[in-house]
Amino acid sequence: MKHNLSIGMMVIFAVVFAAASAWASVTGDVKQTVDQVVSIVSDANLKKPQNEAKRRAVLKSTIGRIFDYGEMAKRSLGVHWKKRSSAEQKEFVGLFATLLENSYANKIESYQDEKILYDKEIVDGDYAEVKSRVVTAKRDEYTLDYRLLKDGGRWMVYDVVIEGVSLVSNYRNQFNKIILNQGYAELVKKLKTKKEEIAAP
Repeated sequence: MKHNLSIGMMVIFAVVFAAASAWASVTGDVKQTVDQVVSIVSDANLKKPQNEAKRRAVLKSTIGRIFDYGEMAKRSLGVHWKKRSSAEQKEFVGLFATLLENSYANKIESYQDEKILYDKEIVDGDYAEVKSRVVTAKRDEYTLDYRLLKDGGRWMVYDVVIEGVSLVSNYRNQFNKIILNQGYAELVKKLKTKKEEIAAP
């Protein structure tokens, strides 16, 4: 009886440890990156106008460690992805990465000491979702969920859901409308124009 009880306790500890390890791995990775991003945008020196290029470069590097631009670009292009050549896919990923980095940077740079709370983590095989909330100084709050895919042993973000709205789905709707109405070449043209605007001083 004691032997069976010991085995039972060992199984429980193993399950608890596995769950804790998964939490530390997925939520911990997201939290670490978010903390680094917050630290960058809160840095008084990097906030100076003359350091904007440096701040954006550091932000880009930090975000790129956990955002899977290739997967996000593929999902954002949807059914049109397979119709593109390898060269076109590579070009699109680069353009999409620039668009996403700039969009994310613009939003995160408005950070004003909001609190970020991590509520729940769901792991299903190679997929995971980290649910969080952002609470403002006025006690307003909104949900911010990260969807991740395991890639080579690392958890990488392939979508961000803000207040129930998927970032990837939002881009896919926009891109699909442009492609159907004006063609893929026009979408690439618009993304290149946006990239040039971002690069302009």
